[in-house]
Amino acid sequence: MINFVDRIVKKKGYRRRIVAYSHYFKDFKKTLSRDVLCKVYQVFLLIMTEEVIPVRFFKSITGVKGLYEIRIEEGGNIYRIFCCLDEGYLVILLSAFQKKTQKTPGKEIERAVRIMNEYYSKKDKIHENDR
Repeated sequence: MINFVDRIVKKKGYRRRIVAYSHYFKDFKKTLSRDVLCKVYQVFLLIMTEEVIPVRFFKSITGVKGLYEIRIEEGGNIYRIFCCLDEGYLVILLSAFQKKTQKTPGKEIERAVRIMNEYYSKKDKIHENDR
């Protein structure tokens, strides 16, 4: 499956690919309106195609190594999708929320860190079984 996806990424000229880990982002996606979902996919396309992603759309989380947020604004609302990078060009979607305050809530960052650690732990176990 990954070889097939890698071929599509190369054929389309994408610099990165985006993968949702587990059910977290998928559950959030179900709550979004059509307009917001369109905006999410526009930002995803930008992340997949641009060599340098503008900070307006993609920013590292201060104080948390390896954790990033995809930043989306639509219809006066702000959304954040936490993610991490893996193997240089793979963006792993972890969790997401609608932002209601100026500062990102600590509990949302803690949740994203927990999910990121879960992702890497499961990935390491899969690679150990391959050896």
